[in-house]
Amino acid sequence: MSTTAIPLDALRGSGADIQAIQIPYVRHPDQDAQAPVRHPVVIVGAGPVGLSLAIDLAQRGQRVVLLDNDCKLSTGSRAICFSKRTLEIWDRLGVGQAMVDKGVSWNLGKVFFRDQPLYPFNLLPEDGHERPAFINLQQYYAEAYLVERALQLPLIDLRWHSKVTALAPREDGALLTVETPDGTYAIDAQWVLACDGSRSPLRAMLGQESHGRIFRDRFLIADVKMRADFPTERWFWFDPPFHPGQSVLLHRQPDDVWRIDFQLGWDADPEEEKKPENILPRIRALLGKEVDFELEWASVYTFACLRMDRFVHGRVVFAGDSAHGVSPFGARGANSGVQDAENLAWKLDRVLRGQAPAALIETYGAEREYAADENIRNSTRATDFITPKSEISRLFRDAVLDLAREHEFARRIVNSGRLSVPATLHGSALNTPDSDAFEGTQLPGAVLADAPMRRPGKEGTAWLLRALGPDFTLLHFGPTPPWAQQLDGVRNLSIAAEGEAHAAQADLIDAQGLAARRLDARPGTSYLLRPDQHVCARWRRPDEAGVRAALERACGA
Repeated sequence: MSTTAIPLDALRGSGADIQAIQIPYVRHPDQDAQAPVRHPVVIVGAGPVGLSLAIDLAQRGQRVVLLDNDCKLSTGSRAICFSKRTLEIWDRLGVGQAMVDKGVSWNLGKVFFRDQPLYPFNLLPEDGHERPAFINLQQYYAEAYLVERALQLPLIDLRWHSKVTALAPREDGALLTVETPDGTYAIDAQWVLACDGSRSPLRAMLGQESHGRIFRDRFLIADVKMRADFPTERWFWFDPPFHPGQSVLLHRQPDDVWRIDFQLGWDADPEEEKKPENILPRIRALLGKEVDFELEWASVYTFACLRMDRFVHGRVVFAGDSAHGVSPFGARGANSGVQDAENLAWKLDRVLRGQAPAALIETYGAEREYAADENIRNSTRATDFITPKSEISRLFRDAVLDLAREHEFARRIVNSGRLSVPATLHGSALNTPDSDAFEGTQLPGAVLADAPMRRPGKEGTAWLLRALGPDFTLLHFGPTPPWAQQLDGVRNLSIAAEGEAHAAQADLIDAQGLAARRLDARPGTSYLLRPDQHVCARWRRPDEAGVRAALERACGA
């Protein structure tokens, strides 16, 4: 049971209300125990990643202690762009709709060069998805919805004012020293999940480092409250007349707040640039004299693309910014961290239940290190394009931008930040290689694409992802084979096309045929999905032995 006392009405309040929350300190019974109390899972860091991981584990029936060294939620907008995949994960955790209702949904973006628009782009050009490509939502709102959900789950013990000051790993877990306003105490953990941010104290306690590249540039983030007729789109300028020689990014957020990123250059003085008298003229040059605005929050940052060599260190596992970091162009930070959490939660749940070997956690490391490398690669390329470091690089970039006005091939080279999409885990040891020929992108390792469905005899849309089970799911394009009903821990879903003979007995009807087209499915095709909704095997004509072997492989056997 949580020892957190937060007024729930404040969590559903305004942005100012949420940022003003001061969570009172509550002494925990563990502090009075004669010996350190052992817990199966201790998560360190109650940001979006740690909270998502705690909720996922608790919904699976696992007890979780969640420690945070602070007494408040985040201040300032910080992470604001949450992707379609993150929203689908949060739907499963019970907070997706609240995020979408409050957030600003968008699919469109525009690129500008100097004073001219170059081209628009659509991140979700096809219909048939429940969620938009992105929502923009201040991080403090996202954390508030996640904290509210965590407080509804009695298996989560959420402790604020709890700073981990020492970590002593062992073969069967780790001993943590926790500092509170009442002094220190020790807690014994079977597993420690480090979600404690880019400056991760736990990473330092293990003597680990992140390696990569630090970019010699500085950016100013400004949150501006104003009423403006800009559309709800992502606008990115290269070398605009109101900020010559640099780049600018504009995003809309809820509550009439707009995020503006100004490139400053490496020689900029961070302390000077954060002063309102230096920020306001930059904003005025962008918006014009006639627009009234109010500066809400500002920060100057330098970013890096780096990661730990390994995310798994025995019983201590790193996720989110503690494990990897990227530039903000592409919105890959928080989104990849939430995907870390989803990957780790189901695997740790199975290990704790004795349904999988501890080696399954090593596949979390392999898969998410691969995803981190993909994010770092895309983020590095975007940063190099946005901030050329030589005159030759700048000439090349500007030539590409000029060509992009008229030519599609040049638009594919322009890089204002390749926006976050989930990684396809091509080389995962948990995948069963295809034995049949398939077309399309839904290969083993890919996240299942959502699709609109209909339930027999019912009106309205039933979305494919929402119909999946919390563990493994076997999709059958046709009737469910009798042997499949004997598979433990597997949800079977029979899908029929509109008008097929077995449609009345099917679980879902692919009314628009989108699922069949996206999955290149014919009658008899089956797909096996992991608990994190990644495809791990598929067949044209599955048999019991093949499916059981794929299940064992997907559980790390």
